[in-house]
Amino acid sequence: MSLREQISGQFVQAFGEREGGPGGTNGMARAAYLSLKREIHLAVLERVELERVSRLPADQVRQEIAALIARILEEQRAPANDVERKQLVTDVYDEMFGFGPLEVLLRDPTVSDILVNTARQTYVERKGKLELTDVTFYDDAHLMKVIEKIVSRVGRRIDESSPMVDARLPDGSRVNAIIPPSAIDGPLVSIRRFAVNPLQVSDLIKLHTLTPPMAELLDALARAKVNILISGGTGSGKTTLLNILSGYIPGDERIVTIEDAAELQLRQPHVLRLETRPPNIEGRGEITQRTLVRNALRMRPDRIILGEVRGAEALDMLAAMNTGHEGSLATIHANTPRDALTRLENMINLAGMSLPPKTMRQQIASAISVVIQASRLNDGRRKIVSIQELTGMEGEIINMQEVFAFKRTGVDQSGGVRGYFCATGVRPKFVERLQAFGINLPDEVFDPSRRFEAV
Repeated sequence: MSLREQISGQFVQAFGEREGGPGGTNGMARAAYLSLKREIHLAVLERVELERVSRLPADQVRQEIAALIARILEEQRAPANDVERKQLVTDVYDEMFGFGPLEVLLRDPTVSDILVNTARQTYVERKGKLELTDVTFYDDAHLMKVIEKIVSRVGRRIDESSPMVDARLPDGSRVNAIIPPSAIDGPLVSIRRFAVNPLQVSDLIKLHTLTPPMAELLDALARAKVNILISGGTGSGKTTLLNILSGYIPGDERIVTIEDAAELQLRQPHVLRLETRPPNIEGRGEITQRTLVRNALRMRPDRIILGEVRGAEALDMLAAMNTGHEGSLATIHANTPRDALTRLENMINLAGMSLPPKTMRQQIASAISVVIQASRLNDGRRKIVSIQELTGMEGEIINMQEVFAFKRTGVDQSGGVRGYFCATGVRPKFVERLQAFGINLPDEVFDPSRRFEAV
């Protein structure tokens, strides 16, 4: 079927109904546009020298593609106006040099998560809520090409023998992909977006994620080299908070970051970034977080920042915190601060050390001073719901005391969670350490009568 026959009677409708351009909610119109774009894409690939244009500036490449598409449409006598041709240029350019249909979502600053459920369905998260989009792929092979393009740029691989991969986009966004045979219905992709301009503490205060006194305390803890563990569930904002805390570290300190997929955006001048590596096709060459933590200790770091504690590296991290690397930061998946400490115990066991429970807890209590609990509420908003101090051991139990808390009071008519932040009235022991670093927090920071409504 010729290009003219494909689009006859449907081309204008397809362009008119697409969200932000061609290919909207009408299934037939959408299919017509996708078929058109695919044929033009193939025609462009036949006529363009990819090696040559890839070395040209982006604007010049777009001009060449636009001229080539104009010639193809003219040869086929296709009825396309200027708006329609511009959209085709953008879509074909994205296919050739970007990540295809994902590019329109990656350009949208309101999208925080992109969830591709096979080639036929894509969801996004906006303001904590999931929405179905009209973004689709030609087929699973098309989606696989986009996945391979993403993972190959960071030196990873994905195939039947290794069907799962963690990677990152050029902007730092985190990508997880899983393909058949592990994904039964087709390839699946989850992208956790990273803001072009990372959130600052002032943004979190405006969003009612925390309060000014809490922000003042976190600033003091980071500058006084207090070891901090950030706990929370998936999507609760742990990495965002880790970025903000690391921003308080003085610029003259040597920082080593260790991550599965590098996504931290530290602005200090002396930052060394380390990243794990999966095994190759022969099962060799794997570099684990534990290996990187051990190596980091030989790099004379002032601080070590561990993107996420998830295995045997927990033991080496605690050892580092106990042996002069004060002010280190890490995140962990847990629903409460107490659960976070329990998970740490379980991870120490993964290191093959048969330590008595009391010994493990003593290690944890002496290494970590503060646990910050982040949570994603039912309405999609993220809050720091608790800041707790570890005060030592009593028998075989780690003592903890809450310094700040978020108290829920109910739900409003729109389903939003209502509540308030407040100090508990406890004056933490680490105040003495802050004073030793010349940081004197005013008494009103810990005043329990001050309430900050979260609206």
